[in-house]
Amino acid sequence: MKKVFINILLITSLALMTISCNTTSKKSAKGAMIQISKLLHERYDLAPDEIAPGCAVIIKQGDSILLEKYIGYADLFFKKKINHMTHFNIASCSKQFTAAAILKLEEEGKIDINGSIYDISPEINKYLPKAQKPFTDITPAMLMAHSSGIPDSRPRDNREFVLYATDMQSIEYLKNLDSLNFEPGSQYEYINPTFQLLYLFIEKLTGEEFEKYMKEKIFRPANMYTVKYFSPNTPIINMAHGYIPNPQKNGEWKEFDYGEENFFATKADGGIYANATEMANWISALRDNVVLTELSKSKMWRPTTQVSGSTLCDYQNRPNTYYGLGWFIEQQPGFPLKVYHTGDNGGFQAYEGYFPEADVAVIILENRNDKPRWELVEKIDAILKEAGLLNPATASE
Repeated sequence: MKKVFINILLITSLALMTISCNTTSKKSAKGAMIQISKLLHERYDLAPDEIAPGCAVIIKQGDSILLEKYIGYADLFFKKKINHMTHFNIASCSKQFTAAAILKLEEEGKIDINGSIYDISPEINKYLPKAQKPFTDITPAMLMAHSSGIPDSRPRDNREFVLYATDMQSIEYLKNLDSLNFEPGSQYEYINPTFQLLYLFIEKLTGEEFEKYMKEKIFRPANMYTVKYFSPNTPIINMAHGYIPNPQKNGEWKEFDYGEENFFATKADGGIYANATEMANWISALRDNVVLTELSKSKMWRPTTQVSGSTLCDYQNRPNTYYGLGWFIEQQPGFPLKVYHTGDNGGFQAYEGYFPEADVAVIILENRNDKPRWELVEKIDAILKEAGLLNPATASE
């Protein structure tokens, strides 16, 4: 009888501990979200009647939304506020979707990401430099990892070209290359045309238009039904405009997106417009292997190219940072591994971070670029850590 009583007492004690831990966790999470919400309002400091661009922010743990915040206006002229349906240009965050499509084609046996790009299809070779070393050493994986050595030599002396060039127009220069910036696979240099080359691969290997393939094979399975690639001829419902402070008129804003900023019309490297909810859905789809297999996902999130210390490129050249296939990978001291991407184009600024061990995602989409991104991101990460939300045990409760 005594033994039974002790067992009951032990079970009861453990149950109370579990309830206490869960309650503490929920309180900590709530407190953290209050802190982050305050941080966001301080960042923009908008008066109640002020019409200015702002942000959409979602923080998600598992399948639970911890914070969903919308501040400011998507369209200043029509005075449309940012809401859960607002589509932002996510700029270079678009690259991971192109990489996912290539990995999907690898799963289908249509491409070898570690083989030469010259072995993919004869139809592709006419867009490439003459088939000789070092060009033949370039692989699709290197294109996705920013380690191909291909220079970004797109012509910039033609204003019409830089404002309106498409993906295919942007890779025209490649066939005339006579050298690389470095030996393929040996260094990091972040450039956009390699992803526009992947656009070509996807169309030639599938026989479908790039956007159609992406919609059917990548976006729909990920519960991203309203995501669009920008096209000047196809309006995007609930589209935000990007803005920058007007240098001529203090306190006013200047629209700064298509027609005002360079290379806004290309798709594979930065053309996606999505809302914050769809970006959070994408993280869940990757987590659950809905779009890609576990093996393909591991390739995306495996450190492939060392970013830190690059002598060729400043973009995200931060300590303890690598690039996988379409994603940055960061292992900062005291934090679990984080996969992320950033996006910058015109007045848009995007950040998407995910801690796989804790199953915590942070989505920040802004239609203004006048505030430092990493100052905000690092503060949010510190708050999440302090609340215990980045601990694997917390995520599993």
